[in-house]
Amino acid sequence: MSKNESNQKPTNFIHQIIEDDIQNNVHGGDVVMRFPPEPNGYLHIGHAKAICLNFGTAEKYKGICHLRFDDTNPEKESQEYIDSIISDINWLGYQWTGEIRYTSSYFDQLYSWAKHLISEGHAYVCDLSAETAREYRGGFNQPGTDSPFRNRSVEENLSLFERMKNGEFKEGACSLRAKIDMNAANMNLRDPMLYRILHTSHHQTGDKWCIYPNYDFAHGQSDSIEGVTHSLCTLEFEDHRPLYDWFIENLPVPSKPKQYEFSRLELNYTITSKRKLKQLVDDQVVTGWNDPRLPTISGLRRRGYTAASLRHFCDMIGVTRSNGIVDMGMLEAAIRDDLDSTVPRAMCVTRPLKVTLTNMEAGVEEWFELPAHPKDESMGTRRVGLTRNLLIEQEDFVEVKPPAKNKHEKWKRLALGDAVRLRGAYVITCNEVIKDATGEIIELLCTYDPATKGSNPEGYKPNGVIHWVSEELSLPCEVRLYDRLFTEANPDGDKERNFMDCLNPDSLVVLPDARVEVGLKDAPAETRYQFERTGYFCIDKDSNADKLVINRTVTLRDSWAKAKN
Repeated sequence: MSKNESNQKPTNFIHQIIEDDIQNNVHGGDVVMRFPPEPNGYLHIGHAKAICLNFGTAEKYKGICHLRFDDTNPEKESQEYIDSIISDINWLGYQWTGEIRYTSSYFDQLYSWAKHLISEGHAYVCDLSAETAREYRGGFNQPGTDSPFRNRSVEENLSLFERMKNGEFKEGACSLRAKIDMNAANMNLRDPMLYRILHTSHHQTGDKWCIYPNYDFAHGQSDSIEGVTHSLCTLEFEDHRPLYDWFIENLPVPSKPKQYEFSRLELNYTITSKRKLKQLVDDQVVTGWNDPRLPTISGLRRRGYTAASLRHFCDMIGVTRSNGIVDMGMLEAAIRDDLDSTVPRAMCVTRPLKVTLTNMEAGVEEWFELPAHPKDESMGTRRVGLTRNLLIEQEDFVEVKPPAKNKHEKWKRLALGDAVRLRGAYVITCNEVIKDATGEIIELLCTYDPATKGSNPEGYKPNGVIHWVSEELSLPCEVRLYDRLFTEANPDGDKERNFMDCLNPDSLVVLPDARVEVGLKDAPAETRYQFERTGYFCIDKDSNADKLVINRTVTLRDSWAKAKN
């Protein structure tokens, strides 16, 4: 049986390539994938797509997938980033084959292969500065100019390269370049740099090396060492493929992987540039790489997104070769679909307004058994306590009902002289409004109808149903309302404008005086709820014994699209 006989038909062009390769016994019918992040930042939603594609493809075709850190730039890398990447992959539900791999583990082999290129007349040590070397490369409509050091002898180049490795030169004094074609139409083939001098300690190799291979030289050869069959990358590396192939053909590598490109994932109202994400973190525009407003996997997780919702989202957008921008609403729809059926309900009052039930004695407690989920009895019930002093949302009360625009847009909350049902409890009627010296409403005096427990009232019709909590039988909490980080759909689209100018001033609204059902008291971080009538929320790691901190994951409906229209 072939590796794919028990699987569904190919779902994208990469799977079709793999199916054809298996059928034709290319690579011996093996499927070896790899996910090769550079540990220079936290992973974002675009990396989630690459993770799902690489690990998911290996699973589909009963192959293997390596995790390899392409750690060739120690100046921008750290163990913190490595740890975060490992955590993100595990959280998404994937497991790599064997031990974690590092390109730095292959530095000795890469150095040997660089000397092989020199010996074959395919590489040379160049003394041009980086700026001058860029000028010599020419442009897309301008041929390049040979470096004056291009024709050094093999012996001289080997000696200079050894001296580079031994630390005899300052940074920028020289570099090792491939000797390919300075007139190539593809700029990547115009004698690209292979090694540069960098007197920086490496997080894996320490101070063993002071020269480091460039990504283009290290990446394909690392694939070959690991026996990778299908090397997947995003479309911006399409022009690098001829160079990838050139190295494979001109080195005595143990295997010959093939590179294939797919479109990267871009979301509107955010950015996925690691450099710009790092700028947001370094400039303290956000609280860190795991800020719930960022599209990082750790930020989305902290906000309340589930691994299942991200995997489903990646399935929804598919794998193509056409670049495009995905609407944020699709990602939000994925998490709504997941949480709607999987998380319990609760009531939280975010902007409290006091309600006093004047016909209930002080000190009386009445407890109601409400379903944890209205459509899933297996989740059980929750206990909600009612007392004389209640809290409702400020926005759920008006002194005078606004006129109805039509029969579907009548006022469905509480008004002076009118009645409303408390979710799962009684119908109450507002009889009096208490205001402070500034005229602000601070308390409502209401009565409850004992006959309306579990039944509709006779003789009058409540406006609707609102959520509530008892002032005494509820928990203090800080609610953080997160929204889109930018006000522009493409904050990085106008090169004349700084993307920072598009920051949404309302991307985070903190409500410090919220109250929530007492049943959430011991809920650990990342526990998710639907707060009735409000949205989906997640317990934050900043919670403590004195106060819960709760993040809004997403509203119940796409209120952003409605507001924009």
